[in-house]
Amino acid sequence: MDRPRTIHQPVSRRRLLTGAAGVAAAGALAGAFSAPSAASAAGDGHGLRIVDRNENGGRLQYYRFATDAIEWDPAVNVLLPDGYHTSGKRYPVLYLLHGGNADFRTFHMQDNIINLTAGREIIVVMPDASTGWYSNAVSSNTGPRNWETFHIHQLLPWIEANFRTFAEYNGRAVAGFSMGGFGALKYAAKYYGDFCSVSSHSGPASLRRDFGLVVHWANVTSAALDLGGGTVYGAPLWDEARVSADNPVQRIGSYRNKRIFLAAGTSPDPVNWFDTVNETQVLAGQREFRGALAQAGIPHEWREVPGGHYFRHELFVQDLAGMLGRLRRAA
Repeated sequence: MDRPRTIHQPVSRRRLLTGAAGVAAAGALAGAFSAPSAASAAGDGHGLRIVDRNENGGRLQYYRFATDAIEWDPAVNVLLPDGYHTSGKRYPVLYLLHGGNADFRTFHMQDNIINLTAGREIIVVMPDASTGWYSNAVSSNTGPRNWETFHIHQLLPWIEANFRTFAEYNGRAVAGFSMGGFGALKYAAKYYGDFCSVSSHSGPASLRRDFGLVVHWANVTSAALDLGGGTVYGAPLWDEARVSADNPVQRIGSYRNKRIFLAAGTSPDPVNWFDTVNETQVLAGQREFRGALAQAGIPHEWREVPGGHYFRHELFVQDLAGMLGRLRRAA
């Protein structure tokens, strides 16, 4: 869960930045800016049409798409492993999902993901999600907001068509922070055959506890920041089937035979209502989820550490090592 802020401004198709300005805005900072050969350039497909890009000789690649799933043109950063351009290898993929009111640049601009993954043989895909809770909204007053469709049915096959990956269960992991941690748990259960490893860093794992506080929060934040007053799950009455389908604690059997990593803070800032409400709910929900996993005999890793609602680099490094131990190795 995340506090409403104003840093994320969706890019409309009429206001799309192109050329050097678009490249700078995308923050594609790594590597030389040499143009790729035609053979290596990514192409359209799977409902996605590339409208802006920065493909270069470095690790970080940027793409922006036109898609019928989303009214404005969402983007993605694809972080390649060292040596990708010359190795000829195929690599496992991590889909790394940002929190609310952030965007596809968050992990490399704020969390130093380029250095955190240096020397690791894995492709990291970091897509836009606005504050859409990794869902197809029940209602929207701002045009299509089908984030689940964009991520699972368009972006995932597009990545596999354009990069050297393992297009299989053991070739994909999904992880995220806050809203993105919820998205990771949701996608791993709902699309069981797509991901062998799932990680939630300060992400809620229980939607219905405390009279559905997380569902209310998802509805309120999505209404304010993504849907122009529409909602993810419906209001005042929820779409109960959608909530049940998305709720990790109601999908326990769908986590069998996966690597599971959970992290939460135990001491949010008592003066900061946002930090307290968010991480208190995250911690309680993750404990409920862990209890259900344990009762079902499903192995999982977890960390409870001091602090509040923020992405912990040291835990991500531990998590990444565990992912690579579970995923198919580059070859």
